[in-house]
Amino acid sequence: MKCPAIFPNESERLKALAGYGLDEEQMLQSLDPVVHIASRMFDMPVAAVNMIGSDHVFFAASVGVGKVDMRRDVSFCAHAITQADVMVVPDATLDERFHDNPLVTGDTNLRFYAGVPLFSPEGLALGALCVIDDRPHNDFSQEDRQRLQELAKMAADRLELRRIEVSTERTRPPFEEYAGHSSTPVVWFDEHLQIIEWNQAAASAHGYQLRDKRALQFDLLLPERERANFRELIGHAIEAGSLDHIDVPLEATGLRYDDSEFRIGFSLFGWRDAGHMKFEAILKDLTSQQREEEELRQQANIDGLTGLANRGKFYRSVEEVLLSPAPATVLMIDLDGFKDVNDTLGHTLGDAILCEVANRLKQLATNNDLVARIGGDEFAILLAGVTDSHAAVQRADAMIHAITQPITIDGNEVRVAASCGLALAPTQAQEALELVGNADLALFKAKSTGRGRVFMFVPALRMEATARRLYGLELHRAVDKGEFVMFYQPQISMVDGSITGAEALIRWHHPERGILSPAAFLPALEGGPLAATVGAWILNEACAQAAYWRRSGAPRFRIGVNLCSAQFRVGDLATEVIEILTRHGLPAEALELEVTENIVLDNDDIVLEILQRLHAHGVGIAFDDFGTGYASLSLLKSYPLSRIKIDQSFVRGILTSKRDASVIRAIIDMAKSFDLETIAEGIEGEAEYNYLRNEKCDEGQGYFFGKPMSAPQFELLLGIGNSARAIA
Repeated sequence: MKCPAIFPNESERLKALAGYGLDEEQMLQSLDPVVHIASRMFDMPVAAVNMIGSDHVFFAASVGVGKVDMRRDVSFCAHAITQADVMVVPDATLDERFHDNPLVTGDTNLRFYAGVPLFSPEGLALGALCVIDDRPHNDFSQEDRQRLQELAKMAADRLELRRIEVSTERTRPPFEEYAGHSSTPVVWFDEHLQIIEWNQAAASAHGYQLRDKRALQFDLLLPERERANFRELIGHAIEAGSLDHIDVPLEATGLRYDDSEFRIGFSLFGWRDAGHMKFEAILKDLTSQQREEEELRQQANIDGLTGLANRGKFYRSVEEVLLSPAPATVLMIDLDGFKDVNDTLGHTLGDAILCEVANRLKQLATNNDLVARIGGDEFAILLAGVTDSHAAVQRADAMIHAITQPITIDGNEVRVAASCGLALAPTQAQEALELVGNADLALFKAKSTGRGRVFMFVPALRMEATARRLYGLELHRAVDKGEFVMFYQPQISMVDGSITGAEALIRWHHPERGILSPAAFLPALEGGPLAATVGAWILNEACAQAAYWRRSGAPRFRIGVNLCSAQFRVGDLATEVIEILTRHGLPAEALELEVTENIVLDNDDIVLEILQRLHAHGVGIAFDDFGTGYASLSLLKSYPLSRIKIDQSFVRGILTSKRDASVIRAIIDMAKSFDLETIAEGIEGEAEYNYLRNEKCDEGQGYFFGKPMSAPQFELLLGIGNSARAIA
């Protein structure tokens, strides 16, 4: 654990902190709204203004804080005050400063932290405004940082008022020296409410001249309806000789010279002078502050782009409905391929599309529904009172249909699709997190089965998700124990039926479940930390096997290897591939790397540079699943491709669907015009084979030629050693 730094001017800092009169027993009530707004705005369970003492810390205000270790050595805020900007810790367990901190490893279970330092007027660090969660967050944006800084300014203003109050109580310098030139309105008055002194800020706030104090009593700065209560309060203070234990309101209504009213922050202090009480009122016009607070409250609930409810508001609303308890349905909607649209048309048009989608969803919502934008292109709808599954699906279908209608923006006609998952309460969940989680699982299923689908939650989805998590845990063991094996599916020349190569496909030889296909574990693998490691192993294993077969009687054999997105983000993939080729003595043209459109679009510039280096070295580049995405055509012009693989979804329909046949014909023609080879996937019958051969498709792959098989089985197919098969 890394302890926070101690300032060189620590004694000055502590002296400044003492000037605020705060300690473990003395919180500052005026800071309570700040921490409550922070908690709601960022949807965090804990928010606090934490002051940093010599060896302990203490809260000036907090919400959601239980019993916690208050030593300075373990305080995150004690680190935050050593820097000028916002300190964000997305996941404390992964941060070398905090991973073994008692606040992280103990009952507090602190995972996420964001804090802004608070300074004295002299620039000395006092403490920090922070928000905390027991869940990690990698989505705390730059805009979130700015909002937290705005709240910190509000906290700093209220701390400064506190410092003035404490200073006034401890010493009583001449008014002109003390507050004459302050921008904060300050008024001194006597037991008869006669104004003794006030500054220009106070006079101007109420529409008077500085000299008007001689003819004014303080209660004339308040409307008539509040004067009696104020005079009674002053009477109690005079009788007691102090304002201690007297309830002084924090706000009041100010009255201007022209009889207009405005809300003011109100702090009142008293002291004895020559046997009589004198009073000081520190005033602050709350009009702009209240407007800012209202804007902050709006930001805490409203999505800034679309005007819909945001994620925090949506979750709170679901909680409120289910606590009633009342029946409800949650729809989770995600736009299909929106990133492609955004990248192609630009973010300005992308934002306009999101706003139009939001409008269409609002038009289909009833007064009882809540429509929210909970992420980039993710929307959620709370259908209060809807429990009939048929009616819920009909509502979802209508919304998906509305989204798919053409959108015209600045003369551009755009179409987007969407997928939807839904879950019902109380039949499928009784708590908000469970209900939203179930709808999210249904959305995941909808997207995995194709575009524009609606899927209702069923308990089996929870079991599938649990299985994915279990696979994620077991994958580490699989890597350590060498449980992965390679299978190979033949690729055939459509001209003479000879084997030209194979696609290398990973399988998991699970000790209990036997041989597992990629569909069972690839989602968990590609979404976890082992993706690049396993990807490197596949490359090495496939190249070693291909080199062996080329030396053993298949001299022109080509091996195809699928790449995953993580391999482009970790290390130097181009150098790694070249080193593997050299290690096994495999010529570059014997390797073909397969990439999907999603990989290209997710890491555009990085992927392009790496593929260009590999292509220049002689490695083949194949575009996998061609025709299923939005941006395939534009990518043909800019990426160094050698082959495109026609997706099996088109191949299956070539004999029955004129549309699929037309798509395949167009792809083959395009490939020839770009001087690219083609290979059709998913060929399962002789009729499909003959059709594609007549269309001049170069190569084929599918069960008609052979299923994925182990290396020994593939060697029998190759006829290595007995020259049973010719190798193209």
